[in-house]
Amino acid sequence: MKEAFLHYIWQYKLFCPSQLRTTDGTAIEIIDYGKKNSNAGPDFFNAKVKIGDMIWVGNIEIHLLSSDWMRHRHDQDRRYDNVILHVVKEHDREIFRPDGDPIPTLVLQPYPGLQERYEAMAMGAPLILCANYWEKLPDGFMRIYMNQLLTERLCRKSAAIIEKVEQTKGDWEEAFYQTLSIAFGQSTNALPFEKLSQSLPIKLISKQHDNLTQIEAMLFGQAGLLDNTPTEPYEKRLKQEYDFLQNKFGLKSIDKNLWVYAKMRPSNFPHIKIAQLAQILYKRQNLFSCLLEAKGIEELKSLFEVSTSPYWECHYSFGNESAFRTKRMGETNIDLLLINVVAPLLFAYAQKRGNPDLAEKAIDLLTHLPAERNSIISQWKSLNVVCKNAYDSQALLELKKQYCNEKKCLRCAIAHQVLKNYELG
Repeated sequence: MKEAFLHYIWQYKLFCPSQLRTTDGTAIEIIDYGKKNSNAGPDFFNAKVKIGDMIWVGNIEIHLLSSDWMRHRHDQDRRYDNVILHVVKEHDREIFRPDGDPIPTLVLQPYPGLQERYEAMAMGAPLILCANYWEKLPDGFMRIYMNQLLTERLCRKSAAIIEKVEQTKGDWEEAFYQTLSIAFGQSTNALPFEKLSQSLPIKLISKQHDNLTQIEAMLFGQAGLLDNTPTEPYEKRLKQEYDFLQNKFGLKSIDKNLWVYAKMRPSNFPHIKIAQLAQILYKRQNLFSCLLEAKGIEELKSLFEVSTSPYWECHYSFGNESAFRTKRMGETNIDLLLINVVAPLLFAYAQKRGNPDLAEKAIDLLTHLPAERNSIISQWKSLNVVCKNAYDSQALLELKKQYCNEKKCLRCAIAHQVLKNYELG
């Protein structure tokens, strides 16, 4: 058992409050359980407890062992002088106040089976153990919680975008460009794409807004992918343009060794993704403004419907010719950009501007996009969890990654229902 579980039991009163006694046999009545303290000091503030015939007002401290009081050096910390009750899982020694009086100690006994149920969840079943109880949850509970999970995910992603806005001194176009670049790298090449965008501000790209070759040259050059001696006319032209622009703007490329190719489909190679990004930056000026003005999902999708320049129809990297294939941005990839970039961006802008209509637009966008298809969503579906759209899949991803994977059962509303409601068993 972890100490956090004892805190949880106390906070939510998951034990029989009648017939409580201290370790010396004195009757205890809990009048007020106190307020949980998330900072340093005793675990619960301003509790009220009747011990024997006397009512005490003060703080509660919780430990697995009574001796943890000494191990944590509370005997040397004056903040613990006003502890009126020491709650423990196991009493292994007496604890005294500075004046020599013993601190009343309660050995906490959770409801029968509660600890076993918690440990089963916290141990981490092959999938998600608590999903076995979902069909028995109160009506409407999961829909409410899914809404909370989606909001948490949007707020978390928005916070990262707002941080970029602050770093760029309020430049939303730059923050969006960096966020979009990271998304192009997906999980494998997110870092080099981020470094690429940071090394090449959108304002420099905008200076060449009517010249695709120069935009490609800047992106490939800054990516460190024009370091070799060029062997083909297209690559030679890019190299010449980049050498000129690098000298003009004082550019320094990133380390080309950051790029990952292993176990990756050729269509997702860095060269192809950079070529597609170049097309978007060339064809869509002031892209952030276009997002705000877009009237519907089809108009948003059209902003990312690009291919590549002709060279890449027969190549996946410089100098290595391949069979002809148009390298258009696929519908699935565009949907992922709308889910992971556009919706959080709109939500972030809505937060900063105090615009609830724009926040609603971000959420509505997710309801009209298909659910992602990945291993996590497949896990949920194997447990008969309904996932109708991106609204649902984003909520389920948040639940799995931020709660299940992190073993934060005690912060999860589903686990709370499972632990406190025995009829679910």
